[in-house]
Amino acid sequence: MRIFSGIQPSGELHIGNYLGAVKNWVTLQQQHECVFCIVDLHAITQDYDVSALERRTFDMAVGLLAAGIDPERSILFVQSHVPEHAELAWVFTTVTPIGELERMTQFKDKSQRQVSVLAGLLNYPVLQAADVLLYRAQGVPVGEDQVQHIELTREIARKWNGRYGEGFFPEPEALLSAARRIAGLDGEAKMSKSLGNTIGILESPEEIWQRLRPAVTDPARVTRKDPGTPELCNLYALHKHFSPPEMVEEVAEKCRTAGWGCLDCKKVLARNMADAFAPIRERAAALRRDESQVHEILRAGAARARTIASATMGEVQGRMGFLAPAGRRTV
Repeated sequence: MRIFSGIQPSGELHIGNYLGAVKNWVTLQQQHECVFCIVDLHAITQDYDVSALERRTFDMAVGLLAAGIDPERSILFVQSHVPEHAELAWVFTTVTPIGELERMTQFKDKSQRQVSVLAGLLNYPVLQAADVLLYRAQGVPVGEDQVQHIELTREIARKWNGRYGEGFFPEPEALLSAARRIAGLDGEAKMSKSLGNTIGILESPEEIWQRLRPAVTDPARVTRKDPGTPELCNLYALHKHFSPPEMVEEVAEKCRTAGWGCLDCKKVLARNMADAFAPIRERAAALRRDESQVHEILRAGAARARTIASATMGEVQGRMGFLAPAGRRTV
């Protein structure tokens, strides 16, 4: 099975996208052929800091490599370095009904907050479909909020296949990880760097503690003596990811009996979180000491990706009746 997944160039990885996506990617690359992409073309569909995009893209690459993405096992590259992504996206706009795009939940939510809705926001899922189908991937690891987009990708594949070549593009499956939705430290919204409700995986132990200290906990624990319900506590969910099983049991017991205050629970979590990320911080520091290594990995990854992408587009152009340019494979 070939797997494709992409991640926004938001800078350093945080625990939300680490637990929700990247940790699963590291496992998947041991089992499947994986293509991982830093999707900078998606990042420009809304207002963004132009001066920061390049650095954020590089920092994301460092985080992915430090977290365990192995360029010997997987293809890792930057989306804009493979122009076939945009090329196939345009092709797919010719078979995608506007109504299908307008009913996308994320489009409806984001467009309501904008006075003038840009076409890039509407066509975002078409580019996502192109990202996946360019590599004819059969599986896409995603969060629950992206399942609707995978269904649209399947529909686009069916429509293009029905018009130009039955069975050419596979209909990919959404692969949901165990950590389907990671709530932010505010206990409400999904973890997001823009909301300031998360923790970077490369932050120091001191920084991790400073971010955890004010985090929202079990609402039942108004005072130190109040017993709690750990299943309702956002931080207890994080303990399950970062603390050993026996510690998770102890945390639950201390919460229910008020044996610990929430601050005690946070201290244990901060320590375990810092310990878990220590090897990743060390690898990231080594990568930053030799940035040329990271650039070379991305360059090589883009070259490997373009080999697949160019072959796909050759087939697409041939089936659609385009005059083939010299050097591009056709049917």
